[in-house]
Amino acid sequence: MILFEKFAQHQPLNRQSERYAREGIDLSLSTLADQVGACAAALKPIHSLIEAHVMAAERLHGDDTAVPILARGKTDTGCIWTYVRDDRPFGGLSPPAALFYASRDRRQEHPERHLKTFTGILQADAYGGYNPLFKVDRDPAPLTQAPCWAHARRKFFVLADIAMNAKRGSKAAPISPMALEAVKRIDALFDIEREINGLAAEQRLEHRRRDSQPLVEELHDWLQT
Repeated sequence: MILFEKFAQHQPLNRQSERYAREGIDLSLSTLADQVGACAAALKPIHSLIEAHVMAAERLHGDDTAVPILARGKTDTGCIWTYVRDDRPFGGLSPPAALFYASRDRRQEHPERHLKTFTGILQADAYGGYNPLFKVDRDPAPLTQAPCWAHARRKFFVLADIAMNAKRGSKAAPISPMALEAVKRIDALFDIEREINGLAAEQRLEHRRRDSQPLVEELHDWLQT
């Protein structure tokens, strides 16, 4: 219950201690912290097994999310790093899994440490902290970079989000026709991906060369002009 309240309900240990005290239960902050630490130690072998399975993948999707972390007298902006292994979209049989790490900042040393043994394909956004992982002299080997279409589309979508713009009312900025056109072009690529979802890698590559590549080349030419 203590772990659920802390990590699922986002209730700090000091608030939990106060609530238990109101119910006549004396659980000090230090006692709760000890219990959280003991549970973390007990669960560490499971985390290590998930870590080994995820890092053995040929390809990973990496992302990070800013989260508030309590510090002495203030709140720091920390980071949750997520690495996902999921081979199902192209017919893979390995079980999907997600691996999480936490840090108090977003420095590049964190993904470097997380992925120090990984040598496959990394799909991620354009965060500069990943760049050392793609260097040719990286030990044991450089990662193969796979930029993310969803991240590339995101800024265009913000400028072309008709539904959200309607909620803003009369003060909303007009929808950008160019952004809307970009979203439509990228969404056409997403439609192709949905159709080939679950096919073997060779089949997906064939469809992409035949159907997606002309659209990408047209998108490139349109963006250039």
